[in-house]
Amino acid sequence: MHRLLITSAVLLFSVAAVGAETLKLSLKDAINMGLENNNQLKAARFNSNAARQGVETVHSRFLPAVSLEETLVASNSPVNTFMMKLDEGRFTNNDFLISNLNNPSAQHDFKTVLSIQQPLFVPSLFPLKELAVKDARKSELGLEAARQGTAFQVFYTYLEVQKAGAQVNAADKAVADARENMRLATVRTSAGVGLKSDELRSRTHLSMIEQQHISARNNLTLARMKLAMLIGLSEDSLYEISGFQENIAVPAINDKVISEALENRVELKQSQADLEKSAAALRLANSEYLPTVGAFASYQLNAKDAPFTADNEAWTAGVSLKWQLFDGFRTNSERKRALSGQSAAREMLESATKDVRYQLKESYIRRDEAGKRLEVSRHALLDAEETVRLLTKRYENSLATLVELLDAQTALNQSRANLVETEAGYALAGGQVYYMTGTFVKEMFK
Repeated sequence: MHRLLITSAVLLFSVAAVGAETLKLSLKDAINMGLENNNQLKAARFNSNAARQGVETVHSRFLPAVSLEETLVASNSPVNTFMMKLDEGRFTNNDFLISNLNNPSAQHDFKTVLSIQQPLFVPSLFPLKELAVKDARKSELGLEAARQGTAFQVFYTYLEVQKAGAQVNAADKAVADARENMRLATVRTSAGVGLKSDELRSRTHLSMIEQQHISARNNLTLARMKLAMLIGLSEDSLYEISGFQENIAVPAINDKVISEALENRVELKQSQADLEKSAAALRLANSEYLPTVGAFASYQLNAKDAPFTADNEAWTAGVSLKWQLFDGFRTNSERKRALSGQSAAREMLESATKDVRYQLKESYIRRDEAGKRLEVSRHALLDAEETVRLLTKRYENSLATLVELLDAQTALNQSRANLVETEAGYALAGGQVYYMTGTFVKEMFK
């Protein structure tokens, strides 16, 4: 945490210090800033803190409850006035007169009570505390899941910025090639060896490529804005990503990798916490069959003229036992519901385990696929470049038509775009493997 704070502070200070100077942002810097500044991750931290306070709330129920109460009562009820005089110690022989008993004058009483209640045996408190602990644990796991998810989202968006930048570069080359083709068509038309339709077709082709170039630049702008939003920078912040992430090396899949994934994946830990919560919920339901025992005590002051004063004082102390003998089968229904919840949690854990195994193997298969596609894309680009080179010479010597050249140029542009896409996809697939093992953040900072 200290390292994250220091890194974020240095980066933000650098932006402020250099003014309009462009910030160089590496992948690790971006992930660091995302883990520190992302709003959703901050919300997850607050939720985790709130869950921990829930444990303290339940723990407080084991401690005594102390209260101070001051009450002012006025009445002319025979019973109430009789008790007020007794509490204040002002009862006299005249108060036994029948007329005074039946028709007393109005009286008032200031009553001050300090009371203490201490649970001695409350069976439900222990499973309630365990439930709160499990909720706090699950919230902590939710925070870890948010950290992994935020880091991976920053990684993905960083690659999107990288890919969009490469697509802009490819679009720049496509525009330059289209302008050169138009120049050739114009020269041939001027020399009387070309067709006016070729010149018009080349201009149409250039217009189409320029439109694609506009889209590519807008895609880059939007990707940069999204990355800035994720890592806590303003939308108009000046920064450039440094370095080009081409490959994420991953170990070969084996039993050890699968075992570590089953141990590290947050989803499995959350499912295990749910199973443990269901066991605590069953114990809570069973606790309703048992009695509760508590101690209580109070110290009382009564006064006629002013609050918090004493014309008389008294104390009370005792122990109480309460046993619910019949509640309309509610407890039995709660127990059956808890048993069903426990069975459901057990099945969900088994399902989550299967999902993790599948997702991990799928990530390796997709990475192998991305690697093969990358190799094919690189060869396809080389072939497309050579095709355009040959057709350009043939067109210059009137041995090929402009349509053939433009078709080859379109294929070259598509090959460039495909290579950019597959390069980003291969790097993303490597990160996906670590994300599926639950170790993405740790691996990114190695």
